[in-house]
Amino acid sequence: MKNKVDLDNHDDASWWLIQKGVKAIFLSISLFALLIRVAVSLHPYSGAGNSPKYGDYEAQRHWMEITINLPAKDWYRNSTTNDLNYWGLDYPPLTAYQSFVHGLLLKLFDPDSVSLFTSRGYESYFGKLLMRWTVLSSDVLIFFPAVFYFVLAYFSDNSRFRKRDIAWQIAILLINPCLILIDHGHFQYNCISLGLTVGAIAAICTDKDLVGSFLFTLALNHKQMSAYYAPAFFSHLLGKCMRRRKPIVEVLKLGVVVLGTFAIIWLPYLHSVDALLQVLSRLAPFERGLYEDYVANFWCTTSVLIKWKRLFSVKLLKILSFTATLSTCLPSMLQQIRFPSNQGFLCGLLCSSFSFYLFSFQVHEKSILLPLLPASMLALDEPSLFIHFLHYALLSMFPLVVRDKLVQAYLAIYALTFLIINALNNGKQKRGVFHSAGVLFGCCLFCSLILHVVYLVVRPPERYPFLFEAIIMLLCFSQFIFLLIFFNVKQWTLSKAVPQMHKQKLN
Repeated sequence: MKNKVDLDNHDDASWWLIQKGVKAIFLSISLFALLIRVAVSLHPYSGAGNSPKYGDYEAQRHWMEITINLPAKDWYRNSTTNDLNYWGLDYPPLTAYQSFVHGLLLKLFDPDSVSLFTSRGYESYFGKLLMRWTVLSSDVLIFFPAVFYFVLAYFSDNSRFRKRDIAWQIAILLINPCLILIDHGHFQYNCISLGLTVGAIAAICTDKDLVGSFLFTLALNHKQMSAYYAPAFFSHLLGKCMRRRKPIVEVLKLGVVVLGTFAIIWLPYLHSVDALLQVLSRLAPFERGLYEDYVANFWCTTSVLIKWKRLFSVKLLKILSFTATLSTCLPSMLQQIRFPSNQGFLCGLLCSSFSFYLFSFQVHEKSILLPLLPASMLALDEPSLFIHFLHYALLSMFPLVVRDKLVQAYLAIYALTFLIINALNNGKQKRGVFHSAGVLFGCCLFCSLILHVVYLVVRPPERYPFLFEAIIMLLCFSQFIFLLIFFNVKQWTLSKAVPQMHKQKLN
């Protein structure tokens, strides 16, 4: 949020016209973004027809089945009616409540799809239609309004902007090919936790810190992966509190909001320590090991040379991953504690989520959505780096997309997204660090495009069946590491750009 100006500088008439223009642009792009989601939802989903456990689609449907047929105290407990080995709930309680609401919808229109015991592996056209509708409605009701809130906050805080900038920012956030492919293709509800996070960011950037803390706590309680952002939220809010007249009071107010929200959401499990620990044990999948599939992070990439899972115990690997994650988060956190600013906050969110993606325990391909979100919010500052990042975020997900039989949807949305972004970008990629290193980045981009073709048409050698996945992983990891370093440096350069804010205490 650079070039901060007082909203009072805008007269009421001009600000009304600005809001009206944003609404018109947002509505137009939203309708197009919704159409893309509907088109992708017509394609296959994770685990379609793949018995006995199917995939993420079946996991989400099974959670609806469990939550509407069993009392809340039994949702996370292994029993004869809830076999945790068959897609047991492994997300926080807010996800369970969401499953309960959606389960009621399915029960109303298609009771067989959520019937206890008999609905496992349930697949029908009408059932798929209802399930897809639950994701679409979640997107429209949570993610879309949050994006609108953020855009209003962003552009009301900038003295220089054009309609093209507004349209570009909205398009980047709403026509996010990675999010669309995962939620409306693969089948998940990341739009809910990410939408709550976007709302929290917008609230905090407009100094509604209590509202932002409440929304981010909801995001944490929907998906524990939202903790990727926690260091940035913590350090930014702490830095702001320290510059107010009564810092301890400000911290206590935030603490009451966070703890109160947690208490309300976790109320069904606070009656005993055992019940609480049972839920917590489901949220930390340490038994799965350091990593599973080929993910473009440090552990998977270096496993080509160092067999981490063979050489070290799970306990030691947890310590190593925690230390590496915290160490790479620390510079960004210190910068925001010392020099809190909205622009620095967005950079901190990107650095923090990248640190978790690259170094934390048990990371999935889908986790690239988390650093991609703040990168999208910073796209106007570094448009070329954002486009570069988006290319590799998509490439890192490509093996997952192939497994889900979503190649056609992937290629279509890949081409469409970059046509739209480049059309609205209007030459912005000529600016910034990307342009100065254009040849190197161009070579990397060419290699990524070749890898797509090779992965689809060439059979790997029998001795190295996952050779192409490993090459994709290595290439993406190298780009992600560069981006993490770049944005850490960029965040610290902001310390000189906002000196006045750090000399005066916030009112």
